[in-house]
Amino acid sequence: MPSEGPAASDARADFRAIIAERGHATEIARRAVTRLEAAFMTGALERTPFIDQALRDLDVALEQDEGQKLGGKSAEASRFILRAIDRRLDET
Repeated sequence: MPSEGPAASDARADFRAIIAERGHATEIARRAVTRLEAAFMTGALERTPFIDQALRDLDVALEQDEGQKLGGKSAEASRFILRAIDRRLDET
């Protein structure tokens, strides 16, 4: 059952506003994940198996060695995964 109420609506709106911003895709992805994690911690949104898997996939896309700058495939994967999360966000 999807989360309801103003906190859930705000969390979804914040996430969508973040992913709509212009900027480096990997930095945007990190900010979007931080917002989702905050919503999960406060109970505003409930985790789903799909969202958990998507976040794990996003972690892999954002993984980097010290000093490594992410771009290219990491940025493309980040955008793809964030769009998938966005499509399913109303189910959380």
